[in-house]
Amino acid sequence: MIGYISDNLLLPILDFFYGLVPSYGLAIVALTVVIRLALFPLSAGSIRSARRMRIAQPVMQKRQAEIKSRFASNPQKQQEELGKLMKEFGSPLAGCLPLLVQMPILFALFATLRGSPFADVPYTLNLKVLPSEQIAAVEPKPFTSASHSIFVTETNHVPVIASLPGGTKIGTGDSVQIQLQTKSGEAFGEILDGVENGKSFLPAWTVTKGESIVSVSETGEITALAAGDATVEGKIPGLAARSGFLFIKALGQVGFYTDGAVNWDIAILVGSFGLSLFISQLLSGMGMPANQQQSTANKITPVMITGMFLFFPLPAGVLLYMVIANIFQALQTFLLTREALPDNLQAILDEQLKQQPAPAAAGGIPGGRLPFEPKGGNK
Repeated sequence: MIGYISDNLLLPILDFFYGLVPSYGLAIVALTVVIRLALFPLSAGSIRSARRMRIAQPVMQKRQAEIKSRFASNPQKQQEELGKLMKEFGSPLAGCLPLLVQMPILFALFATLRGSPFADVPYTLNLKVLPSEQIAAVEPKPFTSASHSIFVTETNHVPVIASLPGGTKIGTGDSVQIQLQTKSGEAFGEILDGVENGKSFLPAWTVTKGESIVSVSETGEITALAAGDATVEGKIPGLAARSGFLFIKALGQVGFYTDGAVNWDIAILVGSFGLSLFISQLLSGMGMPANQQQSTANKITPVMITGMFLFFPLPAGVLLYMVIANIFQALQTFLLTREALPDNLQAILDEQLKQQPAPAAAGGIPGGRLPFEPKGGNK
């Protein structure tokens, strides 16, 4: 499903924007904004639900305990009263459905930006070499990799798979040829014959595990040397993997620290991601009662996630998308926290805010206001 969304929705949008402005960096920004705008109603539902549940949860928990205690001997009446409570405040799970619906599209967008043309595309084959006397008893099971859309020009991409017709089990001394082809069966090499500098898109095959078990030629011919397990990987160069954008040296560049040097463009992107995530979390608590546990989580979570991307690096193009998406999320959160609440929730919120010192409101934001907001609070 993710591959289908990528090939039939996201890549056509990407092609459209690249046709307007021939910059893959701008195309990433435009693609991110378009998808986020399209998903706005769904993500807004999740944000609204989370905001309302944060206010209603203490009251709901108290009322639920009272109902279960009062009607402990009458399960039917208990369920009836709990249903009325959910109808009054809404279900805590209401915000999960919009999130689940949008996840396939967001995963597809993430996968699209990790592949061609923004990054080199790997094809990985896990092989098992058996002694020659055992391989005859093995029934061949053809192997086909996942499909990847490979850009061979700025406006032309084709879905390419890697296959082994005889399967991934090989007898010692045997040789097999890895076949790269489209889903329709057209050889990838034949497609490249009609492309200027097409040979530059041929994969570079290497043995990443078990060099004493198998060898692989430049053309993708695997020779089994000894019994055991091995892994062969081929990488097709991404058309824009080495293209820069603004301060980014290469959209396909991976890693904060490589070859003994700090990649400051990656550092800026990772730092921007952490900062935008921190601001988004602060905004989500604007106007809410103080919650020490939530406030601590708002400070620790961005640091943990940001640090994770330093040790588990992503391509610069993916980080660019994540920063833009976070900025969009922060703006969306700011707008939605200005919305009027239902009367019953507003009354609960007013009561909660009265029970604490005003400077501690909004999860650590003095008086429930951001520094740039005028005094007077939410209207």
